[in-house]
Amino acid sequence: MDPNRIIQALKGTIDPNLRIAAENELNQSYKIINFAPTLLQIIVSEQVEFPVRQAAAIYLKNMVSQYWQDREPSVGEVVFPFNIHENDRQQIRDQILEGIIRCPESIRAQLTMCLRAIIKHDFPGRWTAIVDKINMYLQSPNSGSWYGTLLALYQLVKTYEYRKADEREPLLAAMQIFLPRIQQLISQLLVDATIFSVLIQKQILKIFHALVQVCARRRRLFILCGVLSIQVLLKVVDQYRQKQYVTPQVLQQCLNYLNQGLSHSLTWKQMKPHMQTICQEVIFPLMCYKDEDEKLWQEDPYEYIRMKFSKCSSILFCHRILMDPSADPCRTDGALHCIGALAELLLKKRLYREQMELMLQNYVFPLLNSPLGYLRARSCWVLHSFSPLRFHDELVLRNAVELVKQDLIDDKEMPVKVEAAIALQTLVSNQEQGLFLYQIFTRVLQSEEYEENEDKTVMALGILSTIDTILTVMEDHKEITQQLEGICLQVIGLVLQKPIIEFYEEILSLAFGLTCQTISPQMWQLLGVLYEVFQHDCFDYFTDMMPLLHNYVTVDTDMLLSSPKHLEVIYSMCKKVLSMDSGEDAECHAAKLLEVIILQCKGRGIDQCIPLFVEAVLERLMRGVKSSELRTMCLQVAIAALYYNPALLIHTMDNMHFPHNPQPITTHFINQWMNDTEFFLGLHDRKMCIIGLSVLIELPSRPAVLDAVAAQIVPSILLLFLGLKHINASRLINKPELLARAGAQDEDQNEEIPSDEDEVNENCNTMQQQSSMPAGPGGDDDDDDEDDYWDDDGFEGTPLEEYSTPLDYDNGEDEYQFFTSALLSRSHVGSPLLFVSGTLGADLWVL
Repeated sequence: MDPNRIIQALKGTIDPNLRIAAENELNQSYKIINFAPTLLQIIVSEQVEFPVRQAAAIYLKNMVSQYWQDREPSVGEVVFPFNIHENDRQQIRDQILEGIIRCPESIRAQLTMCLRAIIKHDFPGRWTAIVDKINMYLQSPNSGSWYGTLLALYQLVKTYEYRKADEREPLLAAMQIFLPRIQQLISQLLVDATIFSVLIQKQILKIFHALVQVCARRRRLFILCGVLSIQVLLKVVDQYRQKQYVTPQVLQQCLNYLNQGLSHSLTWKQMKPHMQTICQEVIFPLMCYKDEDEKLWQEDPYEYIRMKFSKCSSILFCHRILMDPSADPCRTDGALHCIGALAELLLKKRLYREQMELMLQNYVFPLLNSPLGYLRARSCWVLHSFSPLRFHDELVLRNAVELVKQDLIDDKEMPVKVEAAIALQTLVSNQEQGLFLYQIFTRVLQSEEYEENEDKTVMALGILSTIDTILTVMEDHKEITQQLEGICLQVIGLVLQKPIIEFYEEILSLAFGLTCQTISPQMWQLLGVLYEVFQHDCFDYFTDMMPLLHNYVTVDTDMLLSSPKHLEVIYSMCKKVLSMDSGEDAECHAAKLLEVIILQCKGRGIDQCIPLFVEAVLERLMRGVKSSELRTMCLQVAIAALYYNPALLIHTMDNMHFPHNPQPITTHFINQWMNDTEFFLGLHDRKMCIIGLSVLIELPSRPAVLDAVAAQIVPSILLLFLGLKHINASRLINKPELLARAGAQDEDQNEEIPSDEDEVNENCNTMQQQSSMPAGPGGDDDDDDEDDYWDDDGFEGTPLEEYSTPLDYDNGEDEYQFFTSALLSRSHVGSPLLFVSGTLGADLWVL
């Protein structure tokens, strides 16, 4: 492997004109043996330009994170996926610690991430030598190697930080070697106050902190140390009170500790005598507007915004300063800061709550027109803090909204505009105040400052969130929602025309709110606009579009089917998501939407769509799927098609062929389904699987593959029924109102629940043994721990179940009756599917 060739390619990735060609060169080379070790040589070489070394470090980190772990071929594939060759791995293991020691900080950070991944997969099995190598450098008298070695040791300890005790044995054995040396090292460095020494001491403490477990006697240690700690911190705070310099970081940590100490009686007793002084002479000055704030306001107003948003507020209320017309404006700002910080507590007490409206009107509203920008911004922030207050006089509320609107539109100071936008979002709570929001939003987006100003995004987002809040509050008032629709569509159109991608989530939420009950012709026109945007910008926002697309399918199905264009648009989106590398979460949503369409339109003449839907999901299934969620979701679309029209599905699959897959599609589908029945989780997925398996039982002319799996069908259905039984029992137990309702409907049945649970538990071991068997070709070792059939998560609804189908309604298909009907229909023709075991009767009795 020629290092110069790799160096030139890495250098090209930094040049925008050469980037694509350089990336193609690297993508063609990375699988060649000795490529990864050559990258490491480039990284540690001081003769190579620093940007190239940095690019090589990032590339190596990505390679190690993706290709270090051994991987097996996906379902239906015989070619093993690429892994870094073992010879290359060994070279990297031998050299990476030296690289961490020798490289500068920014490159070292990338190499430590590589080391973390290597340790995770190779220690102790393939790489016990790391212990000897770390020990060698720690024992070295060359102090230049200590810091990098300690970083490597920290990665080793962090890998095992949250492991169980029995899994930590390799680490503990290694630490018996390291601990005496690092104790000696930190003792040796205590007298050295240089930056290098302090960094090493800090790293040793981080290693020790990650190593030790929480002591059972922690409370006793706190009692012993708490008093002494408080006394030390009070001395530090007193130094600040006496105008001695204390670094902001130290002061912040002291105040954080004191804040935590307020809730413990032991520390509160030590703090109580000093609290008045601390509040008046330490905390209150911190909250006042200072010369440093003024300097930052003038020189960098955007940094002022970020700085103010990051500070936490905790101080006592001081009304006297607000009442003093001659008070220093900086102290007025501090008093307003106190008021806003205590808003939540003040609103809880009736005595204060009844006075807040008058206080805002008398002391805060006038400051919204203050000549001082920081007081205008602080007043907006106070109104935001008191937005939950119920205004008795609507005129006061309207006055507040109008004043804040003026600050948002007309003020020249950016910090004021940002605070005003946030305050407006929380204040506006009815349609009368919502009518002018489109005007404000338009002016914000079209102002000259917007294009080059990131912080205006905060204002625009605040307005969008306000509109969404109003829409949610008024969703039960159809006539008001119709009035708001025009405003919302103008906002949506403005965002899509500009376009402004960072607002897509918000406008999609608005569109969803407008389509929950009815869908107007204007909203149907929006579907076509969204499709055009999807083709260019919105590909990454498909999961955010999903609730809106689900409404288009389920709220007005007649209109959906009235124009072939509607279904074509939705299918094209799903097809593109399933065909491109869009991530399995988006692909799960796309498959779910196809399933919803099939179930929603059953019996409504979409036969021509079924082959397209099935081909899209099965083609994705054939490409290999990592997670059981996507695998079962793809299967579910085909199962829904089986429920829609069994003959149509069988005919479709018989005429379907995919490259690199010699097995008939029907055979592959049935085998994959049988292997994955234990991974159908939640209520809907299990119900869909049961109905699909029942349809297989009823098939008059069965595919040959069914004879091979006939004995698995009924046991699989029983396993799914037990899962449903657990879900229903769990919901009754965890939700007393459901239990009471069930009892009111059937008192005898309610009394049987405890007994039924015992029966389920008795059969649980048997079913667990079945579900823990190897999953065969469709299995996925990575998912065994996450998707265990009997985990508690298996009895909760899956995230995609919020997208309802007709099967999920109260009057939907009853899976018990459907299965019983299938058994009875086959019993008349003596189906071999019924001869599954001699214990079938006992198994059915469990149901």
